[in-house]
Amino acid sequence: MAKENSFDIVSKVDMSEVTNAINIALKEIQNRYDFKGSKSDIKLENEELVLISDDEFKMSQLKDVLIGKLIRREVPVKNLDYGKMENAFGGTVRQRAKIVQGIDKENAKKINTLIKNSGLKVKSQVQDDQIRVTGKNRDDLQQIINSIRSADLSIDVQFVNYR
Repeated sequence: MAKENSFDIVSKVDMSEVTNAINIALKEIQNRYDFKGSKSDIKLENEELVLISDDEFKMSQLKDVLIGKLIRREVPVKNLDYGKMENAFGGTVRQRAKIVQGIDKENAKKINTLIKNSGLKVKSQVQDDQIRVTGKNRDDLQQIINSIRSADLSIDVQFVNYR
């Protein structure tokens, strides 16, 4: 009997890297000329980013700085779900960005459909917020990984526990 090979598809964000990116972005904002005297700030509250700035233009610049730092720290920016901009205290604007962890049902369904439509001899099963893919042939598993990487998903996925 041949041994089954498997891997897990997960969507995780390293929160310590997010904290590091926020700290680096805040240092850059303090030193930038166009942010002098501005009330711009970034906070992390329970897996949710809170961005505060003077106006919508400064908010877009603040987001650009933060996204640049997140990308440099290899944090997937696809997993940020921005809320709408709202007025905050002191004439400032605030925007919240939820950090999405795990694969939701909609994306799990897309991934399972992609795997089934591939025509390869592999099985997939959803386990909480991740998907396990098993098959006898490692080449089939590699093809599944490549097809999922090339798929247009609303979240960033990682492949772990490849055995």
